[in-house]
Amino acid sequence: MSNSERKRTMVSVLFMEFSIVFTVCLIASNILETKQMVFGPLHLTGGLLIFPVSYILNDVVCEVWGYRRAGILIWTGFITNFCFMAIASLADAIPGAPYWDNEAGFHAIFGLTPRIALASFVSFIAGSFVNAYVMSRMKISDQGRRFPLRAIVSTVWGEGADSLFFFPLAFYGVLPDHELPLMMLSQLVLKTLYEIIVLPITMRVVRWVKEYEGADVYDHGVNYNIFAVFKR
Repeated sequence: MSNSERKRTMVSVLFMEFSIVFTVCLIASNILETKQMVFGPLHLTGGLLIFPVSYILNDVVCEVWGYRRAGILIWTGFITNFCFMAIASLADAIPGAPYWDNEAGFHAIFGLTPRIALASFVSFIAGSFVNAYVMSRMKISDQGRRFPLRAIVSTVWGEGADSLFFFPLAFYGVLPDHELPLMMLSQLVLKTLYEIIVLPITMRVVRWVKEYEGADVYDHGVNYNIFAVFKR
């Protein structure tokens, strides 16, 4: 194996740091999703504050290191999130100490964990891989140009898939039926605006990481099967 090939197969420190921030965003967003908020006509959840960051990181990783590395990031986030939710559910199920008077508050946050976790897992896998796929295919068709357009379009598709799965699975029967489409649309629009607002920062990060890593992967001939990302 040549030095260049060995460098491509090694996991960089930057990729590890992106992975850590990515998983923190996922775990935090699942907790924050339990809070529902209304701002005028907008129906939101607390996860909006941090979840879009995971899509921005997904964009950066896919743009710099390619679809396969983005897939590893996504599955790593999925596994760590699953472990956290499993432990949170166990902690919620164990009776609290007699002198502890915050059982109701703890259950209000983690009592919905199994349902929200299921919705989160399905929607996360669907949305994240759609986002990475669109980024990858558009980069090839654009020959590396128009990163801002790729970032926005991939977010629309990814967040659209995420919302399409998450809100019906998480809140059907909990919220009035007529509220769900409005909440889904609100989340999609606001998360896309989030991406647009921070796009100048994202572009600078992408340029810096490409220069630092000496990497700018094009996914020619890549296997887009989401279960094949760990194969050599």
